[in-house]
Amino acid sequence: MTVQESLQKIRTHWVERISRELASGEGVRAGFVEQLERFYELLEHTVVTGNLAWLDPVLYDWGQSPTETNLEQGDYYVSFVVNRMTTLTIEVARENLNKKDALELIAAVVPIFTHSLSVVVRYEMETRVAHISSELNKTQEKLQQLDHNKSNFISVAAHELKTPLTLIEGYTTMMVDMVEQSGQSPIDGLLKGVNTGIHRLRQIIDDMIDVSLIDNNLLTLNFQPVWVSHLLNLLKNELKKTTTERKQNLIVNQFEGSDLMIYGDSERLYQALYNVASNAIKYTPDNGTITIDGRMLPGFLEVVITDTGIGISPENQATIFEKFGQLGRTDLHSSGKTKFKGGGPGLGLPITRGIIEAHGGTIWVESEGYDEVKLKGSTFHVLLPTRTEATDPLITKFFGHVEQSKPESEKETIGKEAPPTNNPTA
Repeated sequence: MTVQESLQKIRTHWVERISRELASGEGVRAGFVEQLERFYELLEHTVVTGNLAWLDPVLYDWGQSPTETNLEQGDYYVSFVVNRMTTLTIEVARENLNKKDALELIAAVVPIFTHSLSVVVRYEMETRVAHISSELNKTQEKLQQLDHNKSNFISVAAHELKTPLTLIEGYTTMMVDMVEQSGQSPIDGLLKGVNTGIHRLRQIIDDMIDVSLIDNNLLTLNFQPVWVSHLLNLLKNELKKTTTERKQNLIVNQFEGSDLMIYGDSERLYQALYNVASNAIKYTPDNGTITIDGRMLPGFLEVVITDTGIGISPENQATIFEKFGQLGRTDLHSSGKTKFKGGGPGLGLPITRGIIEAHGGTIWVESEGYDEVKLKGSTFHVLLPTRTEATDPLITKFFGHVEQSKPESEKETIGKEAPPTNNPTA
């Protein structure tokens, strides 16, 4: 008996055996039988011609057939079916054919089933990869939508809060003027407290608006000549009162490039440097040291702000540059803006990153880790391009030729102080 004749002899037994074992329910079994009949017919053609491509259409359909449940649960049902079909084919051949015919049939069909299994596995994997890619795209779209909604909420909330805040601020200012004229000092103290709260609230709202502008790529920069030493002097003077209250040393070194003139938005660059420096003050205990230094690099100026604070864990060093990225338990934060571990909305460093990147630079942090006892500290690196010509010809025409070096009188105001003590005056 030829292999083809053997296949015809066991066909009915083969279909019945496999459908009974691998399909449950009459409705499912009926559809499965049709697929088995189709497969068996193509199997016979393959045995006769020796061309494995005969089975590709049905194998492709099977490989693409996993249900959503199979895909979500990671089931490889089709691979299991083909593998089980191989075993059952051997059993049916042994039961319905003599030993010689059974061996010849098995020798002919097992390589075909092995090939079929590899093809089905490949198609099944392609289907699974496509499903996972689709799910990832859906998840990405949802995340983008959530982030967009969050940005819209921040923008709307900030602008809606700004209007009543302006009214409150205006009326409070008029009340302060009236109280000062009448000499009612107790009320004057209360109104000053209200003004302090209004000022803090306005800062938060302004930060929310800045974040919204950065998220939507709407941050505009006013490029003009900026001397780095001027920004550092302003920063030092602004933080002088805070560092004195905290008994901290604020050291601003003169370094190569500190007297350089670059084109940038001076107000935004100052805002960025202030955010980093005030963050260093906040997370450095009293009597600690904050050092501002830097160096020249090819095409860039690097400003380095180092503190002797509590440090940042490696896994959190990217989180601090994300919106509302706060470390530790927020309920344990102190309420002051510059007090040790003072609380805040977590917008300062994200805004800083947006400003620096808008200038074509970058910012990152280095720290050995978080430790409130050993105080390993953190080092923030701000990299700014040394842009010495304005991108807008009108700006160049307006400012004309600007010398790179600062006047000697301004150079002398930075890096000339005596070594700081634990009770600094600068």
